[in-house]
This record gives sequence, structure tokens and C-alpha cells, in this order.
Amino acid sequence: MKRFALVLGLAGLLAVAVGCTYPTGAIIAPVQMTRSPVAVGDTSMGTENLKRGVAMSEGIILLARGDASIEAAMKNGQITQIHHVDSEETNILGIYCTYTTIVYGR
Repeated sequence: MKRFALVLGLAGLLAVAVGCTYPTGAIIAPVQMTRSPVAVGDTSMGTENLKRGVAMSEGIILLARGDASIEAAMKNGQITQIHHVDSEETNILGIYCTYTTIVYGR
């Protein structure tokens, strides 16, 4: 009975955890998560003459490196006011993956 409860609990946990991750493909997955503008800052500044900052992290098998944070993208683009943020993810056979954060603003 304990074993059945444990298996049932693990299956329930797995079912809940499946929805908590970004989509990945079995072979290749060039996914653009939020390619449309997601407003996070002052949207009254308009879209003309926006600066663009990019930050990327990458992983190969079990090793990962990089800083794909919004702060890093702001620093790379010399941005002090955020207009919106996009992100892109690529996964090739689960061996090589990248995550890119793109920040737009002034």
C-alpha cells in the first residue's frame, strides 16, 4: 500500500511539474517565447528609437554558462528604462541549448 501511494504521489507530482517548463523539442526547437512586445516598463515612450540589449546563456549536455538576465541585457544595451522584453530559446537534441533575453528601451 505504501508503494502504491508513493508511485501515485510521484505520478501526481510529475503531472503537475510538466506545465512548469518551457517547451522543448525532441530533435530541434527554435522557440520564440514572447516575440510580441510584452510591456514591462513605461509604454508611453513610444517604439521609435528604442535601444536593444541582448543577453544569452547556453548549455551543452550538463554544462551551462552565461547570464541571460534582464539586468545583463540592459547593461549590454546601455538601457536604463525598459519598454518591453522578448526571449528566444533553442534546443538541439537536448544536447545544445540557448536562452536569449532581448530588452528594448532607452
